Amino acid sequence: MNRLDGRVALISGGARGIGGETARCMVEAGARVVIADVLDDIGRKTAAGLGIDYVHLDVTQEASWQAAIDHAVTKHGKLDILVNNAGVFTGKALEEATLDDWQKLVTVNMTGVFLGTKLATPALREAGKDRPHGSAIVNLASIAGLVGSGLDPLYSMTKGGVTLFTKSCALEFGRKGYRIRVNSIHPGVIQTDMGEQTFVARARRSGSNDIAPARDFVAGTIPWGRLGVPEDIAKGIVFLASDDAGYMTGAGLVLDGGFTAS
Repeated sequence: MNRLDGRVALISGGARGIGGETARCMVEAGARVVIADVLDDIGRKTAAGLGIDYVHLDVTQEASWQAAIDHAVTKHGKLDILVNNAGVFTGKALEEATLDDWQKLVTVNMTGVFLGTKLATPALREAGKDRPHGSAIVNLASIAGLVGSGLDPLYSMTKGGVTLFTKSCALEFGRKGYRIRVNSIHPGVIQTDMGEQTFVARARRSGSNDIAPARDFVAGTIPWGRLGVPEDIAKGIVFLASDDAGYMTGAGLVLDGGFTAS
């Protein structure tokens, strides 16, 4: 189940957190993985520990994306899986946010997904020709791309864009006969560096520097009774990339411990 034997995967934002854990899970599932990030020291250490490749990738730059894709194809002969994982969070209310804050969110969270998808399409299309269930793109969205976020409306706006971009690409690729499945994954609050940023933002709103009460509050709102960890999301990404999800495209997989169920 959920095997990726013989597949080649490229993961943006793969140095740590969900991206790093996804790389580990994909290697365990039999994939050859290239992780890409701007955090070169951390990325190289993660890659070395897993025995895989690392490449520098600024997701906001077309040339950087093309170089990362070319590396994967040249080194491994093809590209079967793209995980658009890189993302940023500001934690600023609407009236606090500046135009620079917004543009940073857009260039990473949206432009990065657009460029990765566009530039990887030729390689994914070619690889998908020979597979019964094609190749796969998994876009990291968020529950903030499904329901409103009172903590960071601009982040929610970008992730809502990723959610509908995913569906639109699935429809376009299907219409064109490209064998590329495109799905999104929607994490709740996960214990990563970005997750910690949400606790900092929530504490700041209450006039405190102590994030422990904020963490406890959020954990208490989750029906399953705990915060998520990177492995929870990584396993979902591996599933969407595998043939076990071979009839899924244009779908969103929610992994939030039940938070959005009510």
